Amino acid sequence: MGPEWVAIIALVALFVIGTVLPINMGALAYVAAWLVGMYSLHLDEKEILAGVSGDLILTLIGVTYLFAIARNNGTVDLIVRSAVKGVGGRVALIPWVMFAVTAVLTAIGAVSPAACAIIGPIALGFAGRYGISPLMMGMFVVHGAQAGGFSPISIYGTITNSVMRDNDLPNSEITIFLSSLVINTILAAILFVVLGGRELMSRRIDPEEESTGATGTGGGTDVAVDTGVRRDQVLTLIAFVGVALVSLILDKNIGFVAITAAVILSILAPQQNKDTVKQIAWPTVLLVAGVSTYATILTTAGSPEFVGNWAAGLAAAVIGALILCYVGGVVSAFASSTALLPVIIPIAIPLIADGGVNAGLFVAALAVSSTIVDVSPFSTNGALMLANRPDTIEESVYYKQILTYSVIVVLVGPLLVWAALVLPGW
Repeated sequence: MGPEWVAIIALVALFVIGTVLPINMGALAYVAAWLVGMYSLHLDEKEILAGVSGDLILTLIGVTYLFAIARNNGTVDLIVRSAVKGVGGRVALIPWVMFAVTAVLTAIGAVSPAACAIIGPIALGFAGRYGISPLMMGMFVVHGAQAGGFSPISIYGTITNSVMRDNDLPNSEITIFLSSLVINTILAAILFVVLGGRELMSRRIDPEEESTGATGTGGGTDVAVDTGVRRDQVLTLIAFVGVALVSLILDKNIGFVAITAAVILSILAPQQNKDTVKQIAWPTVLLVAGVSTYATILTTAGSPEFVGNWAAGLAAAVIGALILCYVGGVVSAFASSTALLPVIIPIAIPLIADGGVNAGLFVAALAVSSTIVDVSPFSTNGALMLANRPDTIEESVYYKQILTYSVIVVLVGPLLVWAALVLPGW
């Protein structure tokens, strides 16, 4: 049995065990990476550990550390009340505002995890404070990021369009962008209806009448929220703005920027923030670290290329296109979408050249299939939502909700995207 099959079988095994038993899947993924890496791929332990995404781990630690401080001193509650006042107290508009803001950020060039890291904790603060489904709110943020993620000036859009040019495929920038925008908006609308959005439409909140005894929204210490704005809250707001400007405009790593801001705030108020480091989402860090390590083992084994080349060699090009959409969806649920796009698009070229499949629509289908699954708790965006869950829901419950939704998206999403984009152009 080749290493590509060993890696695939091990992936299925760790997923089944992690779903059936209450064991952190990151720990299981580390075991699988060690065994498959050493005994099937003949890698040494340093090579196996080289697969962990330090950037991803730092982002999780830095962002959850900074927002732990913000929850601790009441800044998150202050932002929530101000934003509710901005939408006239209409609770039903809040998820859509979060969706739109995240979409705009990625559309103008923000990296998707950075946009989710900035908006996600605030959005989930709304969910905990005003009885909105945390699953709906978290997924709205992720789908919003992907809705704007393929604009011609975005990170995903630039990568995809560059790969198409390098492989002499026709320019389809607008087709790809609109495909992602429309499909993610439709998914958000479905979530809104299914997860209680219609009940929110009749709700109005007067932020001026909110209790001043609110609590934190993500595992933080209970704090009293004053009617005024305190010095520590002003400094935290400045830190938020600074993190956004430095990471988005100056294109600096948001993990480094966020943890720097958190350390500065801790220095300014050491006693108040001495326990906030305990609120970093360590179980989520383990989950993502282990899974990202195994994702590299999967790639090293050649499993995605193996399945993709098999699909491209099928007699029926349209069926090969469907399989490639599923390869993109499944692999991206565990690995980096940014790294996957330059790999999977060239694999599809034989189907485009010989099978009569429309290039623009097919690449759009691959792009959307490979990114809508970023709702997975094993991806950066999904993990950020899990790490910043509100106190109104247990971590294990929220994890299962996100996992269930991501499984549905992985199983059904590529099929629907293929039917909507590939079939009409065949």
